[in-house]
Amino acid sequence: MSYSNILKTIQSGGTVILDGAIGTELEKRGVMMDDNAWCGVATATNLEELCGIHRDYIEAGADIITANTYASNRAMLEAAGLGDQVEQINRSAVETAIKAREDSGNPDIVIAGSISHAVPAQFNVTSPSYGTGPTTTPDTSRYASAFSELAETLKDAGCELLLLDMMYDPQRIPLAVEAALATGLPVWAGVSSRRSEDGSIISYLQTEEVPFDDIARMVAEYDMDVMGVMHSPSDVIAGSLEIVRKYYDGPLSAYPDSGYFRMPNWIFEDVISPDDLLAFAQQWKLSGVQILGGCCGLSPEHIAAISPLKS
Repeated sequence: MSYSNILKTIQSGGTVILDGAIGTELEKRGVMMDDNAWCGVATATNLEELCGIHRDYIEAGADIITANTYASNRAMLEAAGLGDQVEQINRSAVETAIKAREDSGNPDIVIAGSISHAVPAQFNVTSPSYGTGPTTTPDTSRYASAFSELAETLKDAGCELLLLDMMYDPQRIPLAVEAALATGLPVWAGVSSRRSEDGSIISYLQTEEVPFDDIARMVAEYDMDVMGVMHSPSDVIAGSLEIVRKYYDGPLSAYPDSGYFRMPNWIFEDVISPDDLLAFAQQWKLSGVQILGGCCGLSPEHIAAISPLKS
């Protein structure tokens, strides 16, 4: 299913299946995570494991597989001491996804590149959980350059689609979004949410409470092929999608996480079962979601459970 066919499926009202987690799946299979760049460095030495994960997602029914590039922009890799390998690592990530597609014998699988607005501060190893690193004034020019470099590398390496993963920081969202759109590739945006202590839905940002409404409105101002909610608890996604729909009238996506982060490791506790994920996904589909998948903590078994929903 080429990207043009993905679009045809969506435009005809069909459902597309995205893959599940890459970083946490690498960890689940024994790959060490980096204290500064989490899964960003794994591509450098674990291509066989990475390729196997992509193949497993294809076997599970994914129409789109995602290169392991979420945490491998220059700012992240420099923090891990690999600044001189930025292009090599990201090209290898894309090439490995392409190899998995070739191994599967299914040339229609679409290769997506992941772009986040991850920066070293949010992955500070002294922080108790993901996203709670020290609050600093963002180095706008440095981060804009890092995101642009990654986006162009992903395009040149062969990605057909860019996924903007975990958009939740209002200061860095424009930098990542504009870098992705500048490539001319199709762009899908995933925004991330959580519940505040009073039960309201807010941005996933941990250092302060930002209304999710603000994040959804900000991202929806850009020209995206798809927008949705990802790396958010399954029981928060429906309410978050209602907020997204206030500002965005295009195709919707949903790919939740399960468990939690204690840098540099994902804690696989109380991970949703494949059957429970299917129950949620069925409801999301009924509400109009057309792209379904998984994020941190979710595995090929979860994608296999929801893949019968595609059409």
